[in-house]
Amino acid sequence: MASQPFSGTQTTTAEWRDFVALLKPRVLTLVVFTGLCGLLAAPAHINPVLGFTAVLCIALGAGAAGALNQWYEADIDAVMKRTADRPLPAGRMDRQTALHFGVGLAAFSVLLMGLAVNVLSAAILAVSILFYVVVYTIWLKRRTPQNIVIGGAAGAFPVMIGWAAATGRVEMLPVLMFATVFLWTPPHFWSLALFINSDYARAGVPMLPAVAGQRVTRIQQLLYTLPMVASAVAPWPLGLTGAIYGVGTAILSGIFLLLSIRVGFSRVSDPAAMKAERHLFAFSIAYLFAIFGLLVADKVFA
Repeated sequence: MASQPFSGTQTTTAEWRDFVALLKPRVLTLVVFTGLCGLLAAPAHINPVLGFTAVLCIALGAGAAGALNQWYEADIDAVMKRTADRPLPAGRMDRQTALHFGVGLAAFSVLLMGLAVNVLSAAILAVSILFYVVVYTIWLKRRTPQNIVIGGAAGAFPVMIGWAAATGRVEMLPVLMFATVFLWTPPHFWSLALFINSDYARAGVPMLPAVAGQRVTRIQQLLYTLPMVASAVAPWPLGLTGAIYGVGTAILSGIFLLLSIRVGFSRVSDPAAMKAERHLFAFSIAYLFAIFGLLVADKVFA
C-alpha cells in the first residue's frame, strides 16, 4: 500500500515537546543503552568526551529515524489509538517540518560521528538510519507481515556502533549481541501485536496476527525465541564473556523461553484476557536491559 499524503487537522505552532516526541523517547532509551553498553564492553579505552559524543550521535541518529518514521506514517498514526496523539496526526506539526527536522538530525549525527569518532561507526550509524527509514518504514511495513523480522536489524545496530566507536572494528561479541537483538524483536513485537491487533488492522498494517492469525503468530514468536536464547548465551561458552554475563543471561533467557512457551501454547483469543502475552512483552524489555547491563558488569568485575 503506497503512502498517502496526510492532511489531518489544521496545524498549530509546534512546541519543543513535539520535537522531543518525534524522537520516540521510549524507544530511544533502549537504543542508547545498548549502544552505550557496546562502547563500555569493548576491549579498548575511549576518551570520555569522544565516548559521550559517540553515544550522543547514536541518540541523535535514532531520534532522526524516529522522526522520519512519523513523517512517513502520519496517516497510519492518525487511525491508531496509541499513536493518534503524536504531533503530526494531532495537528501540532506539519509534515514538512518533521521531514526537515529528521533529515537534518540524521545528517548531523553521521557527520559528527565520522569527524569526531571514526568512519566505521559513522558508516554503521548511517546504515542503521537508512535501514529503519527506507527498508522498514517505506518498503516493508505496509507490504509484508515479516516487516518486524527484517526491520528488527535497525534496532540491533547500536551495540555494533558503540563497539566500533571504541575500537574502530567489529568483532564476534558485538555481532552476537546484534543477532540477539535482531532475534529478540519478533517475540517482543508480536507479543504486543497479539493484544493490540485491532489497532494495526484498523490502520491496514499487515502485522502477522492480522494476516496469519493468532495461532501462527504464537508459534512464530516461539520459533524466534529459541535461536535468540542460543545467541544470547553463546558468548559465554565461546569464551567471549565470563560467568557474570553467562550465568545471568542463561537464567534470564530461561525465564524468557518459559514465557514464550506460555504464549506459544495459549488458546486465549480475547485481547483483554491475554495476560501471558502482556507478561512476555513487559519482560522482554527488562530482559534486553538486563543482559546488556550484565555484559558491562562482566567486563568491569571479571
